[in-house]
Amino acid sequence: MTDAGVRALFEPKSVLLVGASEVKEKVGMASPALFRSVIYNMLRIYKGKTYVVDLSGKLRVAVKRFRDVPKKPDLGVLMLPPDLSLKHIRKFVNTGIKAIVAITGGYKPKQREEFIQATVKRGVRVLGPNTIMGVLNTANGLCTTFERGVMPKRGGIAVISQSGGVGATMLDWAWFYGIGISKFAFMGDKVDVDDADLINYLAKDKDTKVICIYMEGIEQGRRFVEAVRETVKHKPVCILKGGVTQEAARRALSHTASLAGQDEIFDAAFRQSGAIRVRDVEELFDAATALARQPPMLGNRVAIVSNVGGPAILAADAVYREGLTLAKLSNKIVKKITNKYPGVDVVNPIDTIADAKADRYEFILKQVLDDPNVDGVMVINMLKSCFLEPEDTKVVANVAKKFPKKPVVDVPIGGEDYMLIYDVLKDTKIPTYNLPDKAARALKALYLYGQIKQRAAA
Repeated sequence: MTDAGVRALFEPKSVLLVGASEVKEKVGMASPALFRSVIYNMLRIYKGKTYVVDLSGKLRVAVKRFRDVPKKPDLGVLMLPPDLSLKHIRKFVNTGIKAIVAITGGYKPKQREEFIQATVKRGVRVLGPNTIMGVLNTANGLCTTFERGVMPKRGGIAVISQSGGVGATMLDWAWFYGIGISKFAFMGDKVDVDDADLINYLAKDKDTKVICIYMEGIEQGRRFVEAVRETVKHKPVCILKGGVTQEAARRALSHTASLAGQDEIFDAAFRQSGAIRVRDVEELFDAATALARQPPMLGNRVAIVSNVGGPAILAADAVYREGLTLAKLSNKIVKKITNKYPGVDVVNPIDTIADAKADRYEFILKQVLDDPNVDGVMVINMLKSCFLEPEDTKVVANVAKKFPKKPVVDVPIGGEDYMLIYDVLKDTKIPTYNLPDKAARALKALYLYGQIKQRAAA
């Protein structure tokens, strides 16, 4: 098994799509609609060459026989029911493909073994079966999903999902909130390519800054731990684990043919490897966004700068709930801020008062970040009941640039206020959250990764 096969899953120069435009399973994903939608995406988004084999022989963009494919493709995408897949699998492999994304599933044990013998045992890497939506690469437009036109914007977060449904949720989340994605992989049943293979590939991927994983179970635990342990020396790994309860674990076994196991074992493995564990999809992306844009937090001392008092107090509560502490500002910094703005009570959280605009935020934030007692900063900026304008918040990004070793997160609390400020900061390195609890969890992830990096360097 070589890295070239895994690389071909994401970086093929050409792709062969295989399906049947007139075949639909009574129960299963193989259908003309899925086949046509994947073809639609690949022909319109993918920058490489796309070939199509339609075993029904009806589509104009396709050939009917494998021998009519003009060149050797790097990647094959399989969208047939198990019986048809096995009937044609050897001809498929003989086209010269290095890897297969097996979208459809439903293989019985004997069929699964036959499939493995015809592919993996012949040196072809396989993602799946039952990946449901396959792979995405925002750099080259590779998009094997059957959701038409759903390609997230380019960014530094890679996503690995064992579940098609959870993966689709994360894809929708990334699309809706404009989260920048590098690669996306739906693993399915993992007869060959598994978490460790994908982690090892993404660890070397220049477009990926953070790796996010949804997993239900794993078979080669030692290999997984070693892959994560090596990866976190260079980039963080965040994990959302399904199958925590016994009831959910039993469902996970039937869902993706993977053993979920006791949660305590996984928790220990995550800690041992240096992975950051999260509790839900929202926290996964909140943490990943911060980790992709901000530096690790090297201590747990947080300063809060706000233009409103009550939300700042809620933020302080959230900081403590996450095991972080409020920084005690140095006398020198307190004096500087007091001399400039006598009406501001310089106690952390700092309430800059509701009439604060860009100039006051800029000065105070600069002093706070310059304080050696501060490891990271949460900025709260409300618009309603305050004099602040959305454009004023640009100073948060501008000041943060001058302190590249200290993380800054921004909290425009609410709905409309959040969207207005998000639009101002979305193309900067400042992550935004609509609640201080989310920002506190993001800071905790930055702190955890700071600890992981320091241990790795020791």
